Amino acid sequence: MIDSHKGGSAATPIVVSGAHTNNLRDVNLTLPKRLLAVFTGVSGSGKSSLVLDTIAAESQRLVNDSYPTFIRARLPQMPAPDVQAMDGLTFAVLIDQRRFTGNSRSTVATATDLASLLRLVFSRIGTPSAGYSPAYSFNDPSGMCPTCEGLGTVYDIDVDKLIDLEKSIDEGPVRFSIFRPGVYRWKRFAYSGLFDRSKPLNDYTPEELDLFLYADKLKLEHPDPRFPKSARFDGVITRMRDVYFKQGRSKMSATVRAELEQIVTTHTCPDCKGARLNAAARASLIDGRSIVDWMRIPIAELRHLLDDFTDPRVAPALAGIRHTLDALLSVGLGYLTLDRESSSLSGGEAQRVKIVRHLGSALTDVTYVFDEPSAGLHPADIQRLVALLTRLRDRGNTILVVEHHPQVIDVADHVVDLGPGAGADGGRIQFEGTPVELRQSGTITGRLLAEPLRLRTPPRTPRGKVRVKDARSHNLTGFDADIPLGVLTTVTGVAGSGKSSFATLELPRQHPEFTVVGQEPLRGGVRSMSLSVLGVADAVRSAFSAASGLDPSWFSFNGRGACPTCKGKGHITTELAFLDDVSIPCDECGGLRFNDTALAAQLDGMSIADVLAATPDRVAALFAENAGISSAMSWVQRTGLGYMAVGRSLDTLSGGEKQRLLLARHLSDPRRDRSDRIVLDEPTTGLHPSDVDTINALFDDLIGEGATLVVVEHNMRVVARADHVIDIGPGAGSEGGRLVTQGSPADVIAHQESLTGVALAAASSPRG
Repeated sequence: MIDSHKGGSAATPIVVSGAHTNNLRDVNLTLPKRLLAVFTGVSGSGKSSLVLDTIAAESQRLVNDSYPTFIRARLPQMPAPDVQAMDGLTFAVLIDQRRFTGNSRSTVATATDLASLLRLVFSRIGTPSAGYSPAYSFNDPSGMCPTCEGLGTVYDIDVDKLIDLEKSIDEGPVRFSIFRPGVYRWKRFAYSGLFDRSKPLNDYTPEELDLFLYADKLKLEHPDPRFPKSARFDGVITRMRDVYFKQGRSKMSATVRAELEQIVTTHTCPDCKGARLNAAARASLIDGRSIVDWMRIPIAELRHLLDDFTDPRVAPALAGIRHTLDALLSVGLGYLTLDRESSSLSGGEAQRVKIVRHLGSALTDVTYVFDEPSAGLHPADIQRLVALLTRLRDRGNTILVVEHHPQVIDVADHVVDLGPGAGADGGRIQFEGTPVELRQSGTITGRLLAEPLRLRTPPRTPRGKVRVKDARSHNLTGFDADIPLGVLTTVTGVAGSGKSSFATLELPRQHPEFTVVGQEPLRGGVRSMSLSVLGVADAVRSAFSAASGLDPSWFSFNGRGACPTCKGKGHITTELAFLDDVSIPCDECGGLRFNDTALAAQLDGMSIADVLAATPDRVAALFAENAGISSAMSWVQRTGLGYMAVGRSLDTLSGGEKQRLLLARHLSDPRRDRSDRIVLDEPTTGLHPSDVDTINALFDDLIGEGATLVVVEHNMRVVARADHVIDIGPGAGSEGGRLVTQGSPADVIAHQESLTGVALAAASSPRG
């Protein structure tokens, strides 16, 4: 029975009839409102298709349709989900794990609207005052540092990396593609009449080399007739600074951006020392601290600083600051600083910041949609997340959560379990009811949630050990810890405790034989895909080329095979200024990304688009005779990504999916030593318990072959199966960075001060 005190039975329910979005198979759902509903199921079972791509998408589309024609014509035309009928929808807010877009001008302070309140406080009571609020903003000319223009860093070009002094102009002395011989920018200095084109730059006089590099809008006296008549001459460095530094890099291709990163050096601004603000703003103090100081200390420390601070002139602003800081603390982000660039936040951190932005909203009867909000959180932090979700619900809102974590599922008013499998094997509702009923249901999710975790006893015997000495990266306090070899070690602790600093920085720095497979962004975004990362895309294109007689570039959506309308992206993106960009499938290719010529060629009845939409097992069967492709596909399945289409764009993958893809690439390398030492950073992010068991089985296989694994983890299913646990904490930021305990899982449970031990004890105890 649904608890009527929350208002679920009094409101018209959300009704979905005949949903076929993505892999959904004629799904029908009647969902009460003003409740916390959690959607579970294995990865790829259809949870996101039902919640995000059907319910939330249709709500947003209908809201857009409600605007006047003038406004509606300027909004993206979103297609209707593949569903027969829907009813009872309300305004929907999607809070997903997409990282914040933007650049270094966006910080945690700006993303949470704290920046404006802090500027107000300092403009009113800072001594000496720098002026009105804009005078304290690094995004305003009156407040920004004039040297770095508010960026905190200065960029310059490494001339030695850019210029090959041994070459002449005719030979192409500039190591940058836009200056290669024959192209437009090369012609500008080749036809300037200033230089001997056949003479190596080493033989230039100092004056000639200075002109070649640094000339600025120079009027030419005797240029070649082919030089534009009204144009002025700029040196190579001057031109690159104008194009890439002053105008920005947002529209630059991935290839050019990668080239630029090889020749650009970045330095902290020598004037503001990275503070971004001018001298007047930096000199304005409150109790001996500047606004820069407030921005640079961890949120938990800033909140403590403001505990006893009062001033009637800024009392409302201080109340607002405290409220937002408390909300950030409640979602486990007390270790962040307000000057942290928002684009550097992980997907889970960005999602929690978005939650904070909605907590003070006066809107009610809103449908809030969350996509795995527990990602990146230790069990000790999840209770605070749960409190936020229930607060939103109790304000009269409907909360829909796609989630795997037992602690979130336990507080649900209503659970919808999809499956039974992934992809074509999923897309059906397996269960609806309460969390208790789910555990008694017999579904995959129910069985795994009902079973207590089993600790690994006894632990496997290591082959030796290596020691990490005096670990001090970031917030680490200088402790020593041993890493046993030939077994599985998990590094645990709350978010921000220093786990990743220890495992992905200190360990490989002191012991370079450890290979880190982390969650760093993969290059390529929408222009790259899983096959590219695995290094087998060219082999697939070559197979289609051999079968069709066409050049391999016809089977690349970045080459001749690209759809002419969307240029191979598969969608058309509309930029909405300060709002998130919105993408809709390309009408010309239907989202397939290829043109008609490419799609007409087939291999065993499959086009190149069909192959990219296929799962690894299907691709492995199609290319069974190609050892490289079949091996890569086998490792993709073994890392728990068997549900994922091999052509998925990298920008659609979660952090955990990217990491498992990189792990599959590492493991499929024929040069790999089976006794290698691997560090993984939260590889189970976004995984259903059954998929975590798949990862555990892979870990056992790798260790059986001789590998050493060090895994940063929050997931107790992995921690329970570890041979050795290193627990770091006890808190986050300045309250963490210490070695709490180390030993077997049973040893960690016995340590009373370990939050990981508390969570592991609860997960391994029989449920009532």
